Amino acid sequence: MSLTNVWLQTHGDGLVRADQVAGIEAHQTPELTGKPSYWLLDIVLPAPVGSSSGGEVWINVLHRTLIQTSLDPGDAPVALARLLAQLDAISAAGIVVTTRHGADSGAPATDGIALGSATVRFHFTPFTSPPPREDTGAEYL
Repeated sequence: MSLTNVWLQTHGDGLVRADQVAGIEAHQTPELTGKPSYWLLDIVLPAPVGSSSGGEVWINVLHRTLIQTSLDPGDAPVALARLLAQLDAISAAGIVVTTRHGADSGAPATDGIALGSATVRFHFTPFTSPPPREDTGAEYL
């Protein structure tokens, strides 16, 4: 993919450039004493590990959560992959934000985790392209 101008808004880490994404997955966290289990929709990023001495480069992965939900997000990984492919085909530039929709999606829990229906949606907001000022050199655009 050549999505260098498309960014994904993560749950708590800020923005990740879409061309860095190596995978998309949904998985359930374990239930801990006093804390329920949740589903996470993550993007997976490659991360080099170590100093690559001896010509070997070790690769690890980082998971960045796009959204947490109490129910299985279903085909959200496939929907996101399809959206990224569509955006790549038109050389898009902007931000993808992940939201939940459903009867009670407007009622987040006190810890910021949405409750209820797990319909996950992706909203792409393109960057606006204001015309450059006359006093702005091309190297600053």
